Amino acid sequence: MSSAIIVIPCYNEEKRLEVLQFRKYVLQNPQHSFLFVNDGSSDRTALILDDLKDSNPDRFDVLHLTHNQGKAEAVRQGMQQALHAGVDFAGFWDADLATPLEMIPQFAAQLEQMPERSMVLGARVKLLGRQIERQQLRHYLGRIFATAASIVLQLPIYDTQCGAKLFRVNRENQCLFSTRFLTNWIFDVELLARARQLERFFDCPRLEDTVYELPLTCWKDVAGSKVKPHDFVKAFFELCSIYWRYLRPSLKLPYTQLPAHASAEETRKAA
Repeated sequence: MSSAIIVIPCYNEEKRLEVLQFRKYVLQNPQHSFLFVNDGSSDRTALILDDLKDSNPDRFDVLHLTHNQGKAEAVRQGMQQALHAGVDFAGFWDADLATPLEMIPQFAAQLEQMPERSMVLGARVKLLGRQIERQQLRHYLGRIFATAASIVLQLPIYDTQCGAKLFRVNRENQCLFSTRFLTNWIFDVELLARARQLERFFDCPRLEDTVYELPLTCWKDVAGSKVKPHDFVKAFFELCSIYWRYLRPSLKLPYTQLPAHASAEETRKAA
């Protein structure tokens, strides 16, 4: 079985963090571990996470940020650590467990069975036989935004914002998290825009061939979400900044470079 580290960004999650669910999961899936990123919480989150780590230090780790930096940076710093930890896969998951932890093996199976796949993204598709519980307003706002993101990325993606994603550990995915994001709420879109740049400047495989959307069998809105309807308005402005920074046709240089061991051909093309 493949090994994996799942990053859990946490900000003031004292009342929502289901510690028992995490403990149960690692007992059933000993090849997987969790890295909790405490994003400068002001409640008892740090104490809860430290206690969890002490209970099983082989499966739980904690990264404490000195002050609140936002979900995007918390995920980025956690993923940087996870992608260099010697595991097969690394991903991130919402702390409220809107997507149940029991879905993680299904994500991993997609990467195990299809070597050409580089990332698996959860997709909240409400179909018969699936339990997708989402507020109606947020659902329709999300569909509008997903359509706009799909157009900007030129990628037929259904759901960019689901908080469950798993990545194969390779140099391209390490590169995606190498620098701070421009955005906070829609850094998921920015990740895909960065991948588009790697595809454009370094002849990396096409996203259409490496990204897989996995329809979730279960997902539910959890009370206390920090995403509000007005954030969708801000997200459209952030989408414009992503296009201008990464995707406009006149762009001459990528946002970053592949790691130093990139081939001579890739280096020549980027020059």
